[in-house]
Amino acid sequence: MVLSQRKYAIDLLTETSMLGCKPAVTPIDQGFKMSTEAGEPIDRERYQILVGKLIYQSHTCPDISFAVSMGLIFRKNGYVSIEGYCNSDWASCFDDRRSTSGYCIFVGGNLVSWKSKKQSLVARSIAETEYRAIALGVAELL
Repeated sequence: MVLSQRKYAIDLLTETSMLGCKPAVTPIDQGFKMSTEAGEPIDRERYQILVGKLIYQSHTCPDISFAVSMGLIFRKNGYVSIEGYCNSDWASCFDDRRSTSGYCIFVGGNLVSWKSKKQSLVARSIAETEYRAIALGVAELL
């Protein structure tokens, strides 16, 4: 028995007017700055529905899940150490001047957890943004 979600994927591409799209290595240009002033306004509810459908598709379709996680390689390295790295920018969002924090966690040299998120408050300094990034990373480590 073979299960396929081809129709679901084609319906999603049709709904987003992307049926004729071509694959790309990365979905967005490096250095792209997003702003509410740039581009056409989007329907927030429709956007959230489409993102939910993509998440569902990646969880239920093994070939898409594989493509999403293809860069994750787990190797036996002979040691089990836990390492965490974090970073942030300062006021990178042009619209609300909030910063973005991110972290990645390695166990035995293998990437096991990562996150990038816009901070909930406006920071007054780069030190404050870095502190929040460290707090986020340490909470994940613990």
